[in-house]
Amino acid sequence: PLMGTGDWNDGMNRVGHEGRGESVWLAFFLCKLAADFAPLAQARGQSERAQRWLDAASGWRAALQGPGWDGEWYRRAYFDDGSPLGASANPEARIDLIAQAWAVLSNAAPRERQVAAMASAQTRLVDDSTGLIHLLDPPLQHATPSAGYIQAYPPGVRENGGQYSHGGVWALMAQAQLLQAENARSGEVAALATEAADRPYRMFTYLSPAHRAAHPVWGPAYGLEPYVLAGDVYTQPPFTGRGGWSWYTGAAAWMHRAAVESIFGLQLTAHDLRFVPSLPAAWPRAEITLRRDARVMRFILQRGSEAEVLAANRALKPHLLKAGESLAWTGLVGEHCYVIAL
Repeated sequence: PLMGTGDWNDGMNRVGHEGRGESVWLAFFLCKLAADFAPLAQARGQSERAQRWLDAASGWRAALQGPGWDGEWYRRAYFDDGSPLGASANPEARIDLIAQAWAVLSNAAPRERQVAAMASAQTRLVDDSTGLIHLLDPPLQHATPSAGYIQAYPPGVRENGGQYSHGGVWALMAQAQLLQAENARSGEVAALATEAADRPYRMFTYLSPAHRAAHPVWGPAYGLEPYVLAGDVYTQPPFTGRGGWSWYTGAAAWMHRAAVESIFGLQLTAHDLRFVPSLPAAWPRAEITLRRDARVMRFILQRGSEAEVLAANRALKPHLLKAGESLAWTGLVGEHCYVIAL
């Protein structure tokens, strides 16, 4: 797809301003949209429209696995002159976070490349010592051709290599999706206290203003409110860890989705729901209550065998729901309690 004067990263407004530059990230995004909307179009009797979308997505997937792939991660875009952005040969903006995250979230990449792309993002973009998830690295300063006004930002500020909350949440969700897929294959849900199993929640704490503000070192450097999400956090000296644009509601909405859908693992549709959680190993128990119309559904996720979890919550008269098991919630009436053994 054409990049135009910016796709998601507004500051990349000169990548495709002549009408020829192409966006690798947008190809992933559109693959997801086509996959989600084609069944809706078909249900409305618009089969020809749905097929156009699916045919386009087939072409995008072929391009993504061809020139979109750099060898260890996905490139970000191509300039009007055909040169790549987000490639290992670039001295600046060598790797971009959202292309790697959406390789997973779109399911438009082969499994082995999803894993490789997110491993590269983890190694090159996530700094555990400062709790920062860089949007891209290294920041843009002198790149030719110019990506746009993003290069007017100081290195490590906002979209120019800062921790940009919106993109960081996508990375969190991608890591959780990889973990959930691995658990589904092994028949376990976060059974081992491994680094990979705890990664989604650890990334959540890097993005959470409450966790950052409470940290003895990161908190004083952050300098913003602990109760609202910042759009960005600076990643370069001398302002490493300083909060940027505060009260960023769009990213806050994604952060809420990450908490409910990625950490708790709630997958809710119009007719049924299931839980595929990514809870950190140190949590013995967590719960969430859903209210839909006149229904109240309480879900307790607890570590232990099914018998142990049922016994521990006997007073609540719970039903057992297996991780990944579908529950037809629209058929429920009144209040119900479910336990999910992890």
